[in-house]
Amino acid sequence: MAAAAVDSAMEVVPVLAEEAAPDAAGLSCLVNLPGEVLEYILCSGSLTAADIGRVSSTCRRLRELCQSSGKVWKEQFRVRWPSLMKHYSPTDYVNWLEEYKVRQKAGLEARKIVASFSKRFFSEHVPCNGFSDIENLEGPEIFFEDELVCILNMEGRKALTWKYYAKKILYYLRQQKILNNLKAFLQQPDDYESYLEGAVYIDQYCNPLSDISLRDIQAQINSIVELVCKTLRGINSRHPSLAFKAGESCMIMEIELQSQVLDAINYVLYDQLKFKGNRMDYYNALNLYMHQVLIRRTGIPISMSLLYLTIARQLGVPLEPVNFPSHFLLRWCQSAEGATLDIFDYIYIDAFGKGKQLTVKECEYLIGQHVTAALYGVVNVKKVLQRMVGNLLSLGKREGIDQSYQLLRDSLDLYLAMYPDQVQLLLLQARLYFHLGIWPEKSFCLVLKVLDILQHIQTLDPGQHGAVGYLVQHTLEHIERKKEEVGVEVKLRSDEKHRDVCYSIGLIMKHKRYGYNCVIYGWDPTCMMGHEWIRNMNVHSLPHGHHQPFYNVLVEDGSCRYAAQENLEYNVEPQEISHPDVGRYFSEFTGTHYIPNAELEIRYPEDLEFVYETVQNIYSAKKENIE
Repeated sequence: MAAAAVDSAMEVVPVLAEEAAPDAAGLSCLVNLPGEVLEYILCSGSLTAADIGRVSSTCRRLRELCQSSGKVWKEQFRVRWPSLMKHYSPTDYVNWLEEYKVRQKAGLEARKIVASFSKRFFSEHVPCNGFSDIENLEGPEIFFEDELVCILNMEGRKALTWKYYAKKILYYLRQQKILNNLKAFLQQPDDYESYLEGAVYIDQYCNPLSDISLRDIQAQINSIVELVCKTLRGINSRHPSLAFKAGESCMIMEIELQSQVLDAINYVLYDQLKFKGNRMDYYNALNLYMHQVLIRRTGIPISMSLLYLTIARQLGVPLEPVNFPSHFLLRWCQSAEGATLDIFDYIYIDAFGKGKQLTVKECEYLIGQHVTAALYGVVNVKKVLQRMVGNLLSLGKREGIDQSYQLLRDSLDLYLAMYPDQVQLLLLQARLYFHLGIWPEKSFCLVLKVLDILQHIQTLDPGQHGAVGYLVQHTLEHIERKKEEVGVEVKLRSDEKHRDVCYSIGLIMKHKRYGYNCVIYGWDPTCMMGHEWIRNMNVHSLPHGHHQPFYNVLVEDGSCRYAAQENLEYNVEPQEISHPDVGRYFSEFTGTHYIPNAELEIRYPEDLEFVYETVQNIYSAKKENIE
């Protein structure tokens, strides 16, 4: 009977979606249905929020069913924004109608801000204070972030500029939150030894768009611990570690029992799960991110050691981290508690080398040099994180293709969060800002990020006067240039001086010599680079030298290049260019070419017509030939 009632009632649902109110007979039929059936209809997914609002205004019975804290509005919220439901507890009282309104308002505000970014920041990187209006937003930050994620997840090859700036804003918001959490974490007393938590903060900061949480990573490690316990049970069914409960902080003192745990860990990690040190691709930042270590089952000594240490401690083995030069290790005490110990009272564990247990001499053989006893000492969480970030910093300095230097910027932020008075790193950060042109929105503002850094350096180390003075001078020169800038340079294809320009922005090209695929995002009638660049790039060896059009191109490998016209040709099989800055210049990929966004089109207003003509001639002709 109930099923029949539901089926019958569902026929009334389309009536509710009409602008006009239902007639008296239909309304009477509807309100006389059992409450659970009515609720089922209203939550069926056939009605929008506007429909629910109209339904609730028809009579008291439906208004009561659509109360703001009830199931109907909760379902409306869940269907519209499912990813937000994890933030609510089933036991909490929630005014779902009010939450719906606040989330809707946050979404509109987010889209308004994203839409404004391209116009404001097209000509330069988003500046240091470019996010100030975001920081002052009203309402829960998670709602704003959720809308940004919705923009990023929009289907198809459209809205590329929106996605580009939504990604930048989301990146910034999450990094600020993570950095604040890290700073609070670093204020914990020295005996607070959550090495994994600190490592996860580093992972999150460098990968803010990934869904990484300490809870999820800990859950994966707990699964490994369960496998270790299963193996341990086969070694010693009465082992005390098997009685430990999750979250307990217990230690076993007998060396033999500890040894059994380590044997089980080695078997599960290296034989069963096939974890291993990444010798083939050692200098890869992924080796330092804990979520990637667990996914790829490989890492470098410090990340493998943190995984090994976390598992061992959960099972009662008090291993300790050792900041050994060139190769991070763990140490395992072999003497009774309370005894006076030296470096020979420990066995050293190489988690990178499949858990191999080493003596002091073997440790020195591992790195090929003799070291002092101090380097065998245990280190606290902050020192471990310093080494991890130091590794990332070294990798960031090696970046060649990524011209945004994102890894270098992220690792500098992390290092200076831990050690804010590192003069050389502050100088490096100032140079990086200067190189990338990351300036505040109003460049004449006295409180510039670069000048702030330089002033801090001068206070810390007056001996850096020369380097600081150089950067200050160039920063002030930049301010003066920005004051003198006039309008936007517009390049017309119809202009006589541009008659030799053959290609247009948005076309997918191939480099004749190097074979890379790229998309044009700018052009000059002749080479506009300086004499030094022309000489270094051997431009004079080209048949037409520098007296030919040159094109700014985004290359599929992530680089930006300046290519001579004679070196480019149409790509007869056009494909999307996976460059991080595509959205900065283009709004859509059509399958044959990119469509410029409003800001790029202002600068090249006649190019789109030439693009359509070229696409018609090149790709339509090819299609006809195939047919």
